[in-house]
Amino acid sequence: MTTKQIISTPHAPQAIGTYSQAVKVGATVYLSGQIGLDPASMQMVEGIENQIHRVFQNLKAVTEAAGGSMADVVKLNVFLTDLANFAKVNEIMAQYFTQPYPARAAVGVKELPRGALVEADGVMEL
Repeated sequence: MTTKQIISTPHAPQAIGTYSQAVKVGATVYLSGQIGLDPASMQMVEGIENQIHRVFQNLKAVTEAAGGSMADVVKLNVFLTDLANFAKVNEIMAQYFTQPYPARAAVGVKELPRGALVEADGVMEL
């Protein structure tokens, strides 16, 4: 029987609901969705570019807390309240990931928690 390990770090926003920042089962880590919350203040950063950077910085902190890195992410899901920002996500994502890039989905949604403009979650394999 494989046990699950809860991953938590103060370098990413603390969970604001009934979930964990990540859960590790075997060599697979399931990363919960991150929005543009600053982990120190727990306030949303301003603007789409800052939110995209903060989302990836938060994910990076959780991947590192799990013993990995962004290079270990194999699947990424991005949720946007305005798909016009998709090109900006691609541009900024290239600063956090290198080839080979993870598999990815990008979905337009009506709204996100705390008025966020972008959210991303993922799966990593250690």
